[in-house]
Amino acid sequence: MLTWLIVLPVLVSVLGAVRMLRRRRTRHAFRWLLATNLALLAGASVVLATALVGPAQASAQAAASGSVNGSALIGAAIAVAGSSIGAAIAVAYTGAAALAALSERPEMFGRAMVIVGLAEGIAVYGLVVAILLIGKA
Repeated sequence: MLTWLIVLPVLVSVLGAVRMLRRRRTRHAFRWLLATNLALLAGASVVLATALVGPAQASAQAAASGSVNGSALIGAAIAVAGSSIGAAIAVAYTGAAALAALSERPEMFGRAMVIVGLAEGIAVYGLVVAILLIGKA
């Protein structure tokens, strides 16, 4: 899991830079790619330092205070954020379609609201997963 947390932003940034370089063959794109790589190098250095120093300090602090595992909190945050973003996108599309359908046939209100409600349920699932993760930690 930690590997994907590190690899995914790096992969997205590099692919975006390559796409920009392929579209525009200017110095601006090269400078952007260089700045992105330097920022990723700095971020990777921080993650590496945290990974090397963090477990010893985290185990000592957890034994002393009985705190929640950091991995579970990160997983819970990702679950809530991902499901909220997904629900927002789903509600945007279904809400627009529901309004278009209601403008033509007002009797479709009940069905349209059920579909928009199902899209909002995605966020609830993320919240449930987050609660389960925090409860297990």
